[in-house]
Amino acid sequence: MKTRCPNCGAVMSLDALMSHEGAREALALVFQLSGALGAAVTRYIGLFRPARRELSLDRVAKLLREIVPDLQAQRIERAGATWPAPPEAWIWAIGQALEARDAGRLKLPLTSHGWLYEVISGWRPATVAAAPQPTQGAANLPTARPAQPSRTLGAIAALEDRARG
Repeated sequence: MKTRCPNCGAVMSLDALMSHEGAREALALVFQLSGALGAAVTRYIGLFRPARRELSLDRVAKLLREIVPDLQAQRIERAGATWPAPPEAWIWAIGQALEARDAGRLKLPLTSHGWLYEVISGWRPATVAAAPQPTQGAANLPTARPAQPSRTLGAIAALEDRARG
């Protein structure tokens, strides 16, 4: 049976997909995520695909191994601070990445999760007016915000205000 990836359009036999170790691992990791979060992460991983090549299944598995623990823990570490990262934050931040890609503001292919983690660190729940405060990590990491605000987060906030205005 042939399958088609809704993200990249690649066509592959289901038998070949299941016999490839990287593909099996990637599928197992994605299946740990549910609904909208799983769909968002799948689209996000597509941002790592080089323009003239396909993203290898081993690379997909590696990228997922890097973020699934943080997805499950619902927190991230960025700039020496630990930030809350519930599923809503991930979905919102991935949406921001896709919008930045569509607007030509995101340099592709991505090479790390740094951009996404920076955006997540500035996520604000709809019911809270201020940005979430970082929590103290197990390693007693400092929790202060960086002295200089992120230009990326400032631009995103300005776009959100403009959209609401």
